[in-house]
Amino acid sequence: MAMALKRLFIFVEGSDDVRFFETIIKPRFEHAFLSVELITFACLKSVKVDRFINGINAMHHHYIIVADIDLEKSVHAKKKVILSRFLAADYQNVMVIIQEIESWYLAGIDDTGAKALGIHAPARSDFVTKEDFIRWIPGYYPSKIAFMIDVLKYFSLSVAVEKNKSFRFFMEHYVIANPADVGVPVRSDENPQET
Repeated sequence: MAMALKRLFIFVEGSDDVRFFETIIKPRFEHAFLSVELITFACLKSVKVDRFINGINAMHHHYIIVADIDLEKSVHAKKKVILSRFLAADYQNVMVIIQEIESWYLAGIDDTGAKALGIHAPARSDFVTKEDFIRWIPGYYPSKIAFMIDVLKYFSLSVAVEKNKSFRFFMEHYVIANPADVGVPVRSDENPQET
């Protein structure tokens, strides 16, 4: 019951991340928190994000920082980049998407969804980049955003956890790892995302 009094803040990079988290992730956290709020950090100054995090910690609420791996060679390297930018952040509260958020969008598309969208469903989406995603967009879509919105209509959680390792890690580690404390990052010395 105490969990319902906690708030969860999810820091994401940009508008494509907000769209995905608003539609797919946020509803899976809402039952466990007083509120779930998405904060776009790409354009925020580091000091402002640090103030946010310090305030969240002071109120004993929870946060997760989600970032694409981009050009970093490993999850650990990307986490170090985030921690060097946001000094108040905790290593365990940083989630790295492999490769980019677009890989999570495509992860949830099965053959039926792919047919409806006019694409071929990828067997795995772990290494899909933004550029790859754009190449998947059929010519009749007026924009990337229009395609993303349709992709989310056909998104299957059970398919996504099979097709994308970092998405599966996120779901297991943050959403369903500890049913008694849904959404609270697991504290341990061993981080399964490192493998």
